[in-house]
Amino acid sequence: QVQLVESGGGLVQAGGSLKLSCAFSGRTFSTFAMGWFRQAPGKEREFVAAISWSGGTTYYADSVEGRFTISRDNAKNTVHLQMNNLKPEDTAVYYCTASRGRLPRSPDECDYWGQGTQVTVSS
Repeated sequence: QVQLVESGGGLVQAGGSLKLSCAFSGRTFSTFAMGWFRQAPGKEREFVAAISWSGGTTYYADSVEGRFTISRDNAKNTVHLQMNNLKPEDTAVYYCTASRGRLPRSPDECDYWGQGTQVTVSS
């Protein structure tokens, strides 16, 4: 059974940076595409970023393109989300996801979810 554990969330001022990490265990990490999704209060869960099993392909939501960077370390079974120039509208619970073989673009394309980590950006 795959387990995903996020860390790195917190409170930051607008314009600041945070780096989220996700530790993967239970299966062969390098066979999974990984993603980050987020959910703000009263809103639906939305796609943020995804990375292929090799790390060679990445996708971003338009709202974070140029500010966020997803990366992975297959030797350490971890995936990261570097978030720069944060805005109050980035405030949400951020979830790490794992998908067998395909890059996730929607929640139903994710096979496993972490418990989430809160990111709060103050204005």
